[in-house]
Amino acid sequence: MSLTVLSVAYPPAPVGPAAVGGSEQVLTLLDTALVRAGHRSLVIACAGSVTAGTLIPVPRFEGTLTDFQNAELQARHRATIAEVVRTQHVDVVHLHGMDFHAYLPPPGPPALVTLHLPPAWYAAGALFVDRPRTYLHCVSASQRQFCPPGLTLSPDIPNGVPVEALAARHGKRRYLLSLGRICREKGCHCALDAAVRADFPLLMAGRVFPYAAHEAYFQDCIVPRLDRWRRFIGPVGFARKRRLLTAARALLVPSLAPETSSLVAMEALACGTPVIAFRAGALPDIVEHGVTGFLVDGVEEMAAAIEAAGSINPAACREAARSRFSIDRMVADYFATYETLAGLARGSTGPREVSHAA
Repeated sequence: MSLTVLSVAYPPAPVGPAAVGGSEQVLTLLDTALVRAGHRSLVIACAGSVTAGTLIPVPRFEGTLTDFQNAELQARHRATIAEVVRTQHVDVVHLHGMDFHAYLPPPGPPALVTLHLPPAWYAAGALFVDRPRTYLHCVSASQRQFCPPGLTLSPDIPNGVPVEALAARHGKRRYLLSLGRICREKGCHCALDAAVRADFPLLMAGRVFPYAAHEAYFQDCIVPRLDRWRRFIGPVGFARKRRLLTAARALLVPSLAPETSSLVAMEALACGTPVIAFRAGALPDIVEHGVTGFLVDGVEEMAAAIEAAGSINPAACREAARSRFSIDRMVADYFATYETLAGLARGSTGPREVSHAA
């Protein structure tokens, strides 16, 4: 069955191969997979995004985002979605943004909402949706445990990464890597402190999103910790990310938030690089302590694990990624869900159930 899927990105964040956020990366992977499989992929995302399917751009805001400006972006998204659904045949609308409740499509095609973030981060009541034929799902069992009681959810679809595309030949070098959004909840300052304690160089790659709190955190907590051995290198594209991950001694993931998943941890393992992570959310389900990396509590333990990272076998990391974090499995699960929802909309039962209570 050929499908038309309308994917909706978080309004301020561009999607594409160089995307930083996990939700933008998953959207990009699904957009590419849909096109390769012969389906029609429509993507609503801010201008400057790069898609395999048809990009329906909305204006990109420059500068620091305020609540008022966020509301304007959401209104533009809402109008664009309504216009696309009104003028084009759409089998499924797939929403990825944390503010999805502000621009749900009008009643019509089924809507799938991927909850990429901790449930507590969504606006109060946002997860209890009145719109008919709207289905929410988690990306990990760990995330599901924190959902409010009584919330109806479709089966979990764990994230995956392009394991084979991440294979590369680069010798290990003496540096650590931190990669992702630069904000307090990601614990970026902890990575820098651990690198100083271990006396190791660290490259911090990622993006400072245009929120006042993120920009203040970067200036107040990150910039003072940078020196000639600990450097911020900004966002990196796929090829450079693969090279940096493959050559690093270890990836540091000192998240202070209950991570729902960690694409970058999966990517590091696919590159044969161990992950040293705090025990936050789903990270203990990704990192096998002593085999593919180390789970630690605090900066001192992270610093101690940096020296021990040399004992981790890169082949064990790659095998874990191949067997557990394949993009093929993730894509197959999403495609099956798309087909189920499209079938339900057409009056058929579809290949599997799509909801159960948390």
